[in-house]
This record gives sequence, structure tokens and C-alpha cells, in this order.
Amino acid sequence: MMDALVSLCKRRGFIFQSSEIYGGLNSCWDYGPLGVELKNNIKRFWWRTMTQLRDDVVGIDAAILMHPAVWVASGHVAQFTDPLVDCKSCKQRFRGDEIAGGTCPRCGSREITAPRQFNLMFKTYMGPVEEESAIVYLRPETAQGIYVNFLNVLTPARQKIPFGIAQIGKAFRNEISPGNFIFRTREFEQMEMQFFVKPGTDMEWLEKWKAERLGWYGELGLDKEKLRLHQHPNKELAHYAKDAYDIEYQFPFGWKELEGIHNRTDYDLSRHQSHSGKDLSYFDDATNERYIPYIIETSAGVDRTLLTCLVDAYREEEVRGEKRVVLKLHPRIAPMKAGIFPLVKRDGMPEIARRVEHELRTHLPVFYDETGSIGRRYRRQDEAGTPFGITVDSQTLKDETVTVRDRDTMLQERVRIADLPQMLQKRLYA
Repeated sequence: MMDALVSLCKRRGFIFQSSEIYGGLNSCWDYGPLGVELKNNIKRFWWRTMTQLRDDVVGIDAAILMHPAVWVASGHVAQFTDPLVDCKSCKQRFRGDEIAGGTCPRCGSREITAPRQFNLMFKTYMGPVEEESAIVYLRPETAQGIYVNFLNVLTPARQKIPFGIAQIGKAFRNEISPGNFIFRTREFEQMEMQFFVKPGTDMEWLEKWKAERLGWYGELGLDKEKLRLHQHPNKELAHYAKDAYDIEYQFPFGWKELEGIHNRTDYDLSRHQSHSGKDLSYFDDATNERYIPYIIETSAGVDRTLLTCLVDAYREEEVRGEKRVVLKLHPRIAPMKAGIFPLVKRDGMPEIARRVEHELRTHLPVFYDETGSIGRRYRRQDEAGTPFGITVDSQTLKDETVTVRDRDTMLQERVRIADLPQMLQKRLYA
């Protein structure tokens, strides 16, 4: 199934191998015309849910390059590592946890080196001279940009605890063995929210955010039967975590993490206060207390969420003896909302279809297509996940109505051209 999905993504302009004409760059991907629309729709929906519809979460956009001391304080320089092993036979490298029973998963050899720790941060230099004092890192997560801006946001945003800071941005991890298409990559985008709470209320807020975030994926249109919460056992908790859960999805390659929800306690602000010398405590004028807030983190990958939407939406159906491939994406995130087709390229139908296209384009993304049979044009838009097909036919010439075809049911109805914007808005965003 994954091979078929990867093929569809290239064929329909969702995702391409980065630098493909030069042989490609491993684990790096480019988003095509449909892919970037889908990606932006997911980000917009997350941002609307997390900030616009709430009065207790505000947003920032922090720089990718940060002072190297940030990563010392956060523990990334010392602890952001994976065990790396080599197979002496096939020369492939793996994370230590990928080796079962001392056997290479690629060639079956038992000639495996002892594990050594490998830091996952990309390192570079700022300025013209490559020297130790000029080292900076590409951020491996967006969260630290939120923590170091805690005080900067608190006052101008006129927020009081409990409140959150949200951010969408690129992060970089020099993964030893990325894979499964865009599931694990070295360059990726995160949607993170850090919610600052009073100590003692942290577990209550953890439960609230678990429910909120799990429900969000249902609103995204994902199959609820393929979603679950997985609690990290104590021995697997990160060094900063008091408790942690993953929202997991059942991919074709198994149950995998979709989003992390963590109780980070006061670890992050305490570490940055200690290393920077700045007071990052909060004075609660309601209780006359001063404390360092605890943090409940929700961290989701944009690319991973996009892959999940594609996997969940992919269908192969048989219609009148032919295979129909369709992406049943939720209409709110579908890249194109409607395909517009003249039934034939004569009798004034293309001119009317172009008029419909121009009128609708001011309201939502649409695609015009007059090439090939109408059935083939429907199939192309089915593969692109487009919820509606609008056809201008001979009846249109008589009464200014068009045929509107539903992607999922393939049922058709007549709708007046003048009523199309309102009808589509209602069905797409209900």
C-alpha cells in the first residue's frame, strides 16, 4: 500500500524526492502543488484550533538559529543522542534499538559493532571563520524557542497562568536511519504548544490536553479506530518528563507516534534560569505566590500528520469493473475543493466553465480541466482528493445549472451557478 501511495504522491504532485534530477538526497522531500496546499491546510487548521478559537494560547515564530548555550541548558548537547552501530558486512548503519538479537536487519549478518553515542543535532558555523567559538546548531525542536521567550510573551500578550504559547516551524535531526517515506526525516516541521501551569495542577492539565489533542485528529477526519493513546513506561521517560503519552496511529508499518503530550515539570524554565542567570519565575497575584511554572507540551509533526491523512484517506475501489483510486481527505484539508469541467470543448461550454472557475476562485481553491473524457477527469480529481466535480453540460446552456458530483458517494445533483459558492462553503466547512 505504501508503494502505491508514494507513486500517487509523485504522479499527482503531492511529494517529490528532493534533488531528484541529481539522484536525490536521502530522507529529504519536496512538496508539489497539491502537497503544499494540503500541508498549509493542516497547519491552518491546527493554528485556528490552538490559537484563534482559544483565548489562553498565543503564537510566536522563533528563529531557527539560537545561541548555542540554549542547547547546553536544554540538555541537547549532552543527552540528545542515539546509539549508533555498524554492520561490518553490508556497511549499513542503524540505531542500536533496531538490532534484534545482534543480527543486522538488512543482511542478517552478526558482525555488528559495539554501540557508540551519536548526537543528532546538525552543527554549523556562524560567521566567516570556522572555529569552536562560532559553532551553532540547527534547532532539533521548536520548543526551546518558546521557553527562552516566556517572559517576552507573558507581558505584552497580557496572559496569566495557565496559558500557552504555540509555534509552527522547521526542525532538523541528523537521524541515523530515517525512513517510511516522510514519516521520519532529517528536515521536518513541527506544530508545538507549550502550556504553562501552576505546579500541582499539572496532571489535571495533562489529562485535559490528552483529550483535546486526541479529539483534534477526529476533526481532521482520521479513522478513530486507528488512533490510540500510549503511555510511556517509567523506564522510557525522557529526562525532563514526569509523565508522557503518545497519540499513535496504525500505519501499514505498525502503530507509530503521531503526537507527543508530555508533562515536562519545571525542568526547562529552571534549566534556562540557572544557565542564563535570568529570573524566569512567575508571580501569581491571585495567590500571592512566586513559582516556576510547570509545562504541558503537545508536539506534533506537520509532515507526519500529512502522511497520516494520506494513508487514512487512500482507497482502492472497484467501480463497474474498473479500479478507482481515491483520496477521501476531509474536505476542510483537501488541496483543491472543486474540479470544474466543460462536458465538451464546444457550444460555449468552456466559456461558461471558465466563468464558474473565476467566480469560485475568489472563494476557494479550484482546478479547471477540459482534457480527456469526463470519466477520466473525475478519476484524476478523485486521486487528488478533490471533494466535488462541477460539470457544465447542455442543460447549463438552458437554465444556468451545473452537475455537482460528490467524490465519496459519486452521486450527482443539479445546482444553480449562482448558488455554488454558498453550497460549497456550507459542505466544505460544516
